[in-house]
Amino acid sequence: MHNVIDINANKPVVGTTRLPTKAQPSRRSKLELNNISYSVNGKRILQNIKLNLPPQGITAIMGFNGAGKSILLKIMHGILKPTTGTVLWNQQPSDAKHRLTQSMVFQKPVLLRRSAKANIDFVIKQRGTHKPALRNALLVKVGLANKASQPARLLSGGEQQRLALARALACQPDIVFLDEATASLDPASSAIIEQIVSDEAALGTKFIMVTHDAAQAARIADEVVFMDAGQITEYASAEQFFNAPISQAATAYLEGRLHHQ
Repeated sequence: MHNVIDINANKPVVGTTRLPTKAQPSRRSKLELNNISYSVNGKRILQNIKLNLPPQGITAIMGFNGAGKSILLKIMHGILKPTTGTVLWNQQPSDAKHRLTQSMVFQKPVLLRRSAKANIDFVIKQRGTHKPALRNALLVKVGLANKASQPARLLSGGEQQRLALARALACQPDIVFLDEATASLDPASSAIIEQIVSDEAALGTKFIMVTHDAAQAARIADEVVFMDAGQITEYASAEQFFNAPISQAATAYLEGRLHHQ
């Protein structure tokens, strides 16, 4: 459990204080992938993916460039449909209703041309409610309380990504997908994102993150899915993966080598 830190309004609040009216994790957050394949113009990107993920904790998806990590993440979230196979949430086919319990943060923040607080308000209102207390708590959590009225496009890169994460959390999801969410950030901004993710995961939100940052995954992930050439070659606890990887590809990856060397 992380300690609660006394901080100023322009610093993120870390700790295990639950955001207002945070829902309990849904049983639908249990994910099952059955024989997922994905092709584009006849080229096979993913092949025969089978995976069962628990409804809690932080899952890191890792692998070489072109392994299919981001494609798999988008299929999990329902942005892309698999060519073959099924995505199940709590043994039910993925549909729009399930996606309402999920959110996603991309490598490049996708923000509205509005203020920081208006970006969060938009998501909350889309769910049919107006919760200033939730919005304010999120802004404090990500360290943007003093920039609530500032246009989102004028925030720094790290601030924009923190706002994107706050907006993802505004719908109070059971699952948050992160697609290289810290890849373009400086170490300080990355550390802030990691802290927020760890804190929210401790409160029950599931995170599934694609990352190339092995050190980051070692710091915060509970388990690792390793991909190579469109297939999952290893699925293990983070401790096992980083201390004793089984596949040659994973070993090469962690040693900074190309796996065919």
